[in-house]
Amino acid sequence: MRKLALLCAGLWASLVSCAANADVKRLPIPTIVKAGRLVDVESGVVRTGLCIWIENDVITSVEPCPKLPKDRLLVGRVVDWSAYSVLPGLIDLHTHLADAGQSADLALPLKTSPAATALVGAHNARVTLEAGFTTVRDVGTYRGLTDVALKDAINAGHVPGPRMFVAGAYITTPEGGGELNGVVPNEQLPADMRLGVASSPDEAARKTAFLIEQGADFIKTIATGAVLAIGTEPGEPELTEAQLRAVVETARAKGKFVTAHAHGAVGIKNAIRAGVRSIEHASLIDDEALAMAKASGTWLVMDIYNGDYIDDIGTREGWPQEYLRKNRETTDVQRNRFAKAVKMGVKLAYGTDSGVYPHGGNARQFAYMVRYGMTPMQAIQSATIRAAELLGKEGELGSIAPGRFADLVAVEGDPLADVRILESVAHVMKGGLLAK
Repeated sequence: MRKLALLCAGLWASLVSCAANADVKRLPIPTIVKAGRLVDVESGVVRTGLCIWIENDVITSVEPCPKLPKDRLLVGRVVDWSAYSVLPGLIDLHTHLADAGQSADLALPLKTSPAATALVGAHNARVTLEAGFTTVRDVGTYRGLTDVALKDAINAGHVPGPRMFVAGAYITTPEGGGELNGVVPNEQLPADMRLGVASSPDEAARKTAFLIEQGADFIKTIATGAVLAIGTEPGEPELTEAQLRAVVETARAKGKFVTAHAHGAVGIKNAIRAGVRSIEHASLIDDEALAMAKASGTWLVMDIYNGDYIDDIGTREGWPQEYLRKNRETTDVQRNRFAKAVKMGVKLAYGTDSGVYPHGGNARQFAYMVRYGMTPMQAIQSATIRAAELLGKEGELGSIAPGRFADLVAVEGDPLADVRILESVAHVMKGGLLAK
């Protein structure tokens, strides 16, 4: 017995030492993560003294840490995060990984080939994962279907990145907020940049079916004009309620949901009546639309951080004056409406519009959400369990619980005391593998 105890002790010590290597690969034995402070987003409390047991890529149990090693016949690989706060992997529901990014050059997406766009996307995916965002909803790319290719490459293990749910392309009106306007006549744009352009309900339905057949996980519609699109106004409706309903019904028949880019109140109400699952931006949402969203259970995904980035960097780098004007007209209004939505109890989930600002800075929005009415726990929940609920994946993602994917982040300090701690994560695990 004494020899067995010494053997087990030696195994335990070697496994702890092995866990310090961030390049360790999955082994055919369980992984145990020793959490210092575990942020339980389901109950809204912080728990201590717990270990997270992982087999393959899934959490099997969360229980008090065992003493050497009598509680289990096989201890497993140990990841010692006892000095950290441990949270579920974070989720950003409004990203643009597979895109060239925002700049003063309107033609940049056209100048960037599909292959180059995919390679840029691979870089964006890696820095996003390393920032602690283990899942994203990618809500559109000018180069249609490059997001599908990036998702497939990540799933195949060819490139590191978060779990991706992708839209494929924008469903938009001709010269609307989802088009690359102001570069060349839109009819001269490459076909892959106009995969979702639709002029009627029937055409919108056909484009929806096509995108789903090509691998889209959900559909992104452009219900109003956009801030960062030439020749469109955020407050003006674009896709009609009939077009939006055709998209929703086609997607629903194929088991998919629809989200709507919508700044203006009229477009938001059109989208809610049409049955979309979520509204992106909602900058100019009025009281009636807020009440409609609450009554229908429609989610709002409001990117309340990036207005400051656009104003600062956009001004410095010479972004189009139209962009800067529209951004200034919507930023403060959006934040005030976000605060009202929080008070009303409207469903809110985390989305930042990454790609407008550099990828990897996704966590900067947490502090803004707290400033405009959320508690730190509510802000964290918006990027974990609430985001998973919007995706319909709360049984797989968004919390540290048995049956969920082993997606975890570790941060120094207490994010409930200072939510900005989340802007610098120490370690990231996705599916039981250490990514950072």
